[in-house]
Amino acid sequence: MNLITDILYWITTGLLVPVVVFLLIFLFRSLIMVGGFYGQYINRGKVNVKIRKMLDSQGVEQFLKEDFSKLGKGNQLSEFIKSIPAHRHSAEELDLIAGDYEISADKELGKSKLLVKIGPMLGLMGTLIPMGPALVGLATGDIASMASNMQVAFATTVVGLIIAAVGFITLQVKQRWYADDINIIEYIIETLKKGSK
Repeated sequence: MNLITDILYWITTGLLVPVVVFLLIFLFRSLIMVGGFYGQYINRGKVNVKIRKMLDSQGVEQFLKEDFSKLGKGNQLSEFIKSIPAHRHSAEELDLIAGDYEISADKELGKSKLLVKIGPMLGLMGTLIPMGPALVGLATGDIASMASNMQVAFATTVVGLIIAAVGFITLQVKQRWYADDINIIEYIIETLKKGSK
C-alpha cells in the first residue's frame, strides 16, 4: 500500500511544473485576448452601429448595394453581409451563409469558453499539488518548505481565477455581440426570401 501511495505522490508532485507552465501559457493567452477584445470593441463601436443605421434607414435592397469596403476591414459581420448579394436567389445558400456565421461565432466563443473552464481546473490542481509537500513540511517542522509550497498553492489559485475571469467577461459580451449580428443576418435573409416569393 505504501508503494502505491508513494507512486501517486511522485506522479502528482511531478505534475506541478506542467500545471504551472500551462497556467502561465493560458495567462499569456488571456492577456492577448484582452487586447484583441478591446480592438473588437472599438471596431464594433464604429462599424456595427453604421451597419444598423444604414439597414434601418435604407431597407434591405438598398442596403445590400452599399460598398462595405468603406467600413473597413476585419469586421466579421460586414464580411458575411458582402457575400449575401451573390447568393440572394438561393434560399439554401442564404441559409448556409447564416449557418457559417453561427459556426464562426461559436468558434470565436470557444476561445473564451476554454479559458472559463481550464483556468479554474489548472488553478485547483496548482493549489492541491503543493498542499501535500506543505503538510509534510508541517509534520516534520520544516516551516520554510511549508511556506514555500503554500505560496505556490495560493499563487496558482489566483492566476487560475484571473484566467477564468477574463474568459467569463469576454464570453458574456461576445455572446451579446454575436446574437445581435445573427439577428441582423437573419433579418436580411428572411427579407430577401420574402421578396423572392
